[in-house]
Amino acid sequence: MPATAFLFVPGDRPDRFGKAVASGADVVIVDLEDAVAPADKDSARAHVGTWLEDNEAMVRINAPGTPWFEADAALVNARGVPVVVPKAETPGVLAGFREVVALVETARGVERAGELAAVPSVTRLAFGSVDLAAELGVAPEDPEPFAYARSQLVIASAAAGLAPPVDGVTTDLRDDERLEADVRYARRMGFGGKLCIHPRQIAPVRAGFAPTEAEREWARRVLTAGDSASTVDGRMVDKPVLDRARRILGYTAP
Repeated sequence: MPATAFLFVPGDRPDRFGKAVASGADVVIVDLEDAVAPADKDSARAHVGTWLEDNEAMVRINAPGTPWFEADAALVNARGVPVVVPKAETPGVLAGFREVVALVETARGVERAGELAAVPSVTRLAFGSVDLAAELGVAPEDPEPFAYARSQLVIASAAAGLAPPVDGVTTDLRDDERLEADVRYARRMGFGGKLCIHPRQIAPVRAGFAPTEAEREWARRVLTAGDSASTVDGRMVDKPVLDRARRILGYTAP
């Protein structure tokens, strides 16, 4: 099944790379962008390049148009690793990589979500809520202003045949209830994973995106009734319902 927990690790902290891999995250993203100060960009790229000689990870490069984009792009293409492209807005830029998670975090990117999802190298869309909040002048922790943007990513992903998109970070590392609420909301909106900024967020994220026991029990009843069943628990069962039940049982518990 598609990955759910994506963990960032700063590219200028090679001492943390191995710990991130051992954290239980589905995907480790070595970050050359927001987690690294401008003065440390070149040294971080060197650290990441050395580590990728014997290890595998996804790399978030610096955004197109920044002074570091070309060198970052050359590194990930030379190593053949998947890449997170921030500020994703231009399909042609994404086409220059082998395997891309397009991080949509601008108004222009949201409006072009369908075009971005249709790029053959794009395997997933992700939502950058914090950066979009800054552009819109709204609070990043308030989900209401982002309902349209999230729906755009969900619909664009489904239309392109991609796995459900990955939701943005929860920035408060101390508030477990907030994290769990954010995961529940993202799942209700149709998202299938979340970006994490600390290993302690991984287990709640994986658990939150896994089907509940009640959902698994419902799916088992639907499939046990057989393809010819017309109702289960008083509700109609047809092909879309059967397909949903099969998807639910395709997950494994975290």
